[in-house]
Amino acid sequence: MNTERTAGVRDALDRVEREREQVLAKRRAVERFERRVRKLAARPERPPSGTVRATACGTTSIPAATRRDAGPGRRRVRELFAETIRPHSVSDVNGSEPLAVTIREEFGPEVATALSPDAGGRFTPAVKEAVVSAATDRQRGLDGMRRALDAEERSLRAALAVLDECENWLGRADATPLSELGFEGLRQRHETLADHREACDRLVRERQRHLDGATRHTAAVEIDHRFLAEYLYEDRATDYPVLTAATRAAGVCADCQRAVRDHLVRRV
Repeated sequence: MNTERTAGVRDALDRVEREREQVLAKRRAVERFERRVRKLAARPERPPSGTVRATACGTTSIPAATRRDAGPGRRRVRELFAETIRPHSVSDVNGSEPLAVTIREEFGPEVATALSPDAGGRFTPAVKEAVVSAATDRQRGLDGMRRALDAEERSLRAALAVLDECENWLGRADATPLSELGFEGLRQRHETLADHREACDRLVRERQRHLDGATRHTAAVEIDHRFLAEYLYEDRATDYPVLTAATRAAGVCADCQRAVRDHLVRRV
């Protein structure tokens, strides 16, 4: 069987499987991060420097150095992020991308700013809640991505079933030259080619509908299928392996039909 026309679809299936493994690994890493952050103690922020608070012996001003206790809390969160999520977020853990940039990419600018070494202040309940909430949202996003990858896999496998059936039939048909077929045999071959051609055309339409759709996980998490395909296959020969393979297979069927018609005409 000639699998050249379906090689791109099989390669796409492998790509989807690798991406899903990476998504699941990151999902577990974010979950570990969230659990460990939840265990960290958070303390209310102290009053601003220069403010006066009442004491039993009168009033006292809070020194700026004491107020700007960046504390081990925020630093520990950054360490936890580097230990758990960063290895799944960058291709080179020892690369040049600053940790703050990775945090911003995963959790957004507000959390990245709150965890910045320059932010100052204690690891307050508000900061802790913001980090935990961002981690929870990230897990939802990864869950949505996994569901979209599952949908992509189903679409690819359905396409491969149609294409393999066509390829298998073409391989068997090629074993019998047209010159050895009688009029009825030629007529049947022409009809079968028409059926496979229609199946490929229908596959193109179904694939287009899939690409035009989206996987909705939550109200805030929706993965556009066309965007996902472009992301997955951007470094491949084509961003649309199913459409390419189905169009080529339909073209082969059309060429074969013309050859069969030529034989039928010569025998009339």
